[in-house]
Amino acid sequence: MTYAIGDIHGCYRALKKLISLIQPDEGDELIFLGDYIDRGPESKEVVEYLLDLKQHVKCVFLRGNHEDMLLEVLTKGRGMDLWLFNGASATIRSYGSLKDIPEDHMEFFLTTRLYYEKGDYLFVHGGVKPGVPLEKQKPFDMIWIREEFIYSENPMPGKIVVFGHTPFPEGPLVMKDKVGIDTGCVYGGKLTACCMETGKFTSVECGR
Repeated sequence: MTYAIGDIHGCYRALKKLISLIQPDEGDELIFLGDYIDRGPESKEVVEYLLDLKQHVKCVFLRGNHEDMLLEVLTKGRGMDLWLFNGASATIRSYGSLKDIPEDHMEFFLTTRLYYEKGDYLFVHGGVKPGVPLEKQKPFDMIWIREEFIYSENPMPGKIVVFGHTPFPEGPLVMKDKVGIDTGCVYGGKLTACCMETGKFTSVECGR
């Protein structure tokens, strides 16, 4: 089975509980839609858990705007104010300091992907610029876009776009051309996974 999993944002206990409910085995594939860090208290523990999980189950890790902000600061030395405004302090507390981020965690952030295609589905963090071919999409749009994508019709012809980034606290957004599974865990909502073969959603309360 293939499972897409929404924004975690340092909610380690919710992540562990969700994975225990799914019970993936080595024949399954987990596609994480980004935003593993910031806002929630246990960013370090989330990344450590995911690094261990990928040793046992096939995992795809997409890049969220929060990982992108971290990389802007740590690899290019810019954008700290923007990152702090968006919850960086929780990540810094989790690691102790930015200098204490382990090498394997940095490698994790650096190797996250902008998108992933499988069958009829396109997995991406934020969405896509409507009407723009996939090969011409801008990274900024794929990790930051919201309303222009969400309120568009058939933004990526031939694909159902599965995305996170924009919280839907009342439950996943399900449309004929898109599925949004960020259900606002870090804001007191839930962490959600979607089984792509069955369309079934599995959600857990944040528990913080």
